[in-house]
Amino acid sequence: MSKLIMKLFIAGRSPRSDSAVENLQQMLADNVDFELTVIDVLADPQLAEDDFVLATPTLIKVAPAPSRRIIGDLSDRKSLLRGLDIRESSLPGDPKTT
Repeated sequence: MSKLIMKLFIAGRSPRSDSAVENLQQMLADNVDFELTVIDVLADPQLAEDDFVLATPTLIKVAPAPSRRIIGDLSDRKSLLRGLDIRESSLPGDPKTT
């Protein structure tokens, strides 16, 4: 898989925002080459408007194509990986499904 490029939109520093960032980094850090840009919509609302972000947290997969959006809780590993189009069985350390 080529490098995963993502934007994570959050609304200020809060337990929910911190959790979204931590969950995402933990799930991907050892398994996927990725670049994550965290954007605080309170500090830079124009960036949120440019990407049509209406709720936080919102994760946008920019590359590789196709672009995808995940809105809300990022703590469900299976849903997150499915939303990013990453096959869980292909990640190191994950059991293979038959």
